[in-house]
Amino acid sequence: MLLTITSTTSPATDLGYLVHKHPERVQEFHLPFGKAHLFFPEREAERCTMALLLELDNISMVRNRRGSSGNDSALDRYVNDRPYVASSFLSVAMAKLLREAMSGRSASRQELADTAMPLTARIEVVHCRAGELFCEISLNHCNIR
Repeated sequence: MLLTITSTTSPATDLGYLVHKHPERVQEFHLPFGKAHLFFPEREAERCTMALLLELDNISMVRNRRGSSGNDSALDRYVNDRPYVASSFLSVAMAKLLREAMSGRSASRQELADTAMPLTARIEVVHCRAGELFCEISLNHCNIR
């Protein structure tokens, strides 16, 4: 799963201040269900994009599973669509990695967090019958809340 958030408000690299992550660093976070990678593939003054890549580990999820496996066959627990769908896993990763930004707080640049700016958020792996343009979420003139 891949979430990208793009800013075109100059200087667009202020997006790093909003999400409390340094645009020059690739960061990796370990989660109970896999790894999250946060990086900035674009970081120019005119356009900056933050990417949150979620890499699920199906094997550890099955091995760390508590309780009865129900009627699942042994293979069904390992072979599934979890890595290919947007789900609560992405919500958990966003809550953990972007907590301060989603709350609208910024210790060093609160005036920036309070400023409305156009942002575009995309989740790249969601299938949408209405087409790609319908799936793009435009967050015009709002904070990352």
